[in-house]
Amino acid sequence: MSSTSYEAAGVDIAAGDLAVRLMKSHVAKARRPEVVDDASGFAGLFDISAIKGFERPLLATSTDGVGTKVDLARRLGTYDTIGHDLVGMVVDDLVVCGAEPLFMTDYITCGRVVPERVAAIVAGIAEGCALAGCALVGGETAEHPGLLEPDEFDLAGAGTGVVEASRLLGPEHVVPGDVVVGLASSGIHSNGYSLVRHLLRETDLSLEAVVPELGGPLGEELLTPTRIYAQDCLVLARTTEVHAYAHITGGGLAANLARSLPPSCDAVLSRSSWTPPPIFSVLESYGRVPREEMDSTFNQGVGMAAIVAASDADVALRLLAERGVPAWRLGEVVAGSGTVTLT
Repeated sequence: MSSTSYEAAGVDIAAGDLAVRLMKSHVAKARRPEVVDDASGFAGLFDISAIKGFERPLLATSTDGVGTKVDLARRLGTYDTIGHDLVGMVVDDLVVCGAEPLFMTDYITCGRVVPERVAAIVAGIAEGCALAGCALVGGETAEHPGLLEPDEFDLAGAGTGVVEASRLLGPEHVVPGDVVVGLASSGIHSNGYSLVRHLLRETDLSLEAVVPELGGPLGEELLTPTRIYAQDCLVLARTTEVHAYAHITGGGLAANLARSLPPSCDAVLSRSSWTPPPIFSVLESYGRVPREEMDSTFNQGVGMAAIVAASDADVALRLLAERGVPAWRLGEVVAGSGTVTLT
């Protein structure tokens, strides 16, 4: 038997080192003053004394990935947006309870480390963190030859935030008469891509196809980055009487909004109050997907919902418009049993 090595087993340590060097400049853009450098590089450090002004600080944590959207990024050779998606999925879960995102870590696993590809993914993560106002304090890039094909990869992330206990948002604050405000999505975001990939296999749609309704290639539209709402939602909660948020992810609008309702309230939403972006009607018509399936799989153009006191609804809409976030009166809260109805 000849001598063996890690490289012979498929792990390229030199490529991993190069990837780290390439990503450093991107990571530097996603910092907060509380970040403390760890010379060893084994851990990310964050000065928690930053929250000493809180009376009762609650730490919030969330972890997520971007699902099978990574497959489309791989097939199109576009890697600088998928990290942005990752941040959106994590920090916009944190902000639902009113938590300010403080820092994130990421995990990228691939069949073969391609330094430029890893650096592009991390660049997207860093950009997303900067938009969310949180720091990227560390991560891990793992090479798994034999388990993943050379061009396959996946990524996940975890985030930590903080909220004052007295300002915690949630269903317990929601009452009949509240207004549900819809915040527009940028598109599909990062949920429902297993159905998208199924439609690509079963119909004449292709990633390269220029779809008239979209005005460009389908693949480009499908990789539109997830809108990051964290800073907008934090400002909204500080400025108006927000009772709860709902991040519209897997399960669609009704299922996710129901999680933010108490057992004594329903939400009645008006389907005529908004027009979903064209990508949804394209998938529905080309794939002959029933409306009920579309509603339960995709966000249908609503990426986040805010439940606000009726007296502050107009103020909330003006503030979001000033911040460049399309928003509208989506519906209202009424007495009920914790369900959501689209009329």
